[in-house]
Amino acid sequence: SSGINAEWPLRPGYQEGGALYALGMIHANHGAAIIPYLKEQLKVAVNETVKHGGCLGLGLAAMTSRNSEIYEQLKDNLFQDDAVIGEAAGLGMGLVMIGSLDSTALSDMISYAHETQHEKILRGLALGIALVCYGHLEAADPTIDSLAADKDPVLRMSAMYSVGMAYAGTGNNRAIRRLLHVAVSDVNDDVRRAAVISLGFILFNSAEQCPNVVSLLAESYNSHVRYGAALALGICCAGTGMKEALTILEPMINDPVNYVRQGALLASAMVLVQQNDHLCPKLKHFKELFSKTMSDKHEDVMVKFGAILAQGILRAGGSNCTISMRTHYGHTNVPAVVGLLVFTHTWFWFPLAHFLCLSFQPTFLIGLNKDLNMPNMQFKSSARPSTYAIVPVLEPPKEKEKEKVSTAILSTTAKKQAKTKGTANVSGSAMEVDTPAKVEKKPSSGINAESQSVLFSFFSSILLELGFFSTLAGVSTSIADPETLAVPLVLACFLAPGRNDHSALIPL
Repeated sequence: SSGINAEWPLRPGYQEGGALYALGMIHANHGAAIIPYLKEQLKVAVNETVKHGGCLGLGLAAMTSRNSEIYEQLKDNLFQDDAVIGEAAGLGMGLVMIGSLDSTALSDMISYAHETQHEKILRGLALGIALVCYGHLEAADPTIDSLAADKDPVLRMSAMYSVGMAYAGTGNNRAIRRLLHVAVSDVNDDVRRAAVISLGFILFNSAEQCPNVVSLLAESYNSHVRYGAALALGICCAGTGMKEALTILEPMINDPVNYVRQGALLASAMVLVQQNDHLCPKLKHFKELFSKTMSDKHEDVMVKFGAILAQGILRAGGSNCTISMRTHYGHTNVPAVVGLLVFTHTWFWFPLAHFLCLSFQPTFLIGLNKDLNMPNMQFKSSARPSTYAIVPVLEPPKEKEKEKVSTAILSTTAKKQAKTKGTANVSGSAMEVDTPAKVEKKPSSGINAESQSVLFSFFSSILLELGFFSTLAGVSTSIADPETLAVPLVLACFLAPGRNDHSALIPL
């Protein structure tokens, strides 16, 4: 909402649709109490934006329920063939049928994907199909093979996500080889990016292997592959602070392509979540980098969006949450895996970034007594306080006081001001009378007219002897002004004794 101008009215349906989406997110995977309300709101909604939010909210609240009634209601919205509604409906169907590998559901979704002309609906169904294949290993291979051979690149992208979901956390070598082959051979960039991202889901139980697997892909000539490598590292190494992962991600933050920089910022924040300066010395550098990117006026908007999300990930839950696809007992956390998969589709539709919340796990412990009150407890820790210190709160930049700098005054300006001031002082007095300025007379040369005539005759005789009579013929012998005497003097000075060079007189 901070990016919305208060003077601009929201388009109808955005608030209602967002509210339904938020309700589903709050009750994700445990929405028995809210499902009837969401079903009713989706049924009576007319605006496509409200229906979009209703489909997402209902799918989240009924996640993993495999409820046929809800599935049919979402399918009816899908068959309206509206791009906005269909995208959310296809994803909602997959959320309801997660891990079922239901043949009817897969047949409905794949067949409609071949019929529709809307790419948005195709992308929603691509995610839905991948979620239906979750956790089924080799049993999902026939579906994956048929999708991988399809001529539609969105369905091939769905096949790559299906591999990641079917083999999530297994580290299956055959699945990894398949993804690596597609990552370097498919002709479509979206398919290649999806293949690389899916590596992170397969390897999250052996995070130390991921940097070695994607290190070469992070240097690929294809920018989509580089973006996928960054997110694969973020997903697989989330919350570990792994140095090897950060070593690969750090140069990618300066990548010439804006969306690669965005992916590197997001991934580095995911790796650094729940770390502090003691556990990870590089944290301070990355925090400064995020802040600098956010405040840089010349930075691309897409990169700024990544930096803002990265700051939020670092402070998730007030620095009391981490990103983990495993439960406290070591089992795979299904909502977390689903949340991270849908989060990767922020590439296409940025409100899907909220799905990242499903992958957050609290890292705090709240003790209660039998009356559900917090008892007074004391704990002894032998570790340094800095070991578990909370990351300092981000403070807004302080405004520096601007020092006044004296203005440089040019000499010409100073003279002009002095002259103006002098004029003002003179004109400001009514009693003073302007007197004409005194004109200084030049000192007289002391040569009278008779002496001038003698000197002129003297120099003229010299010049006649040198052969320049014709040059001086035009000079008057009667000179009234003493300065006119300078003419023969200058001519005489520029002639060397014994020279008869008439051309020297022409320029003079």
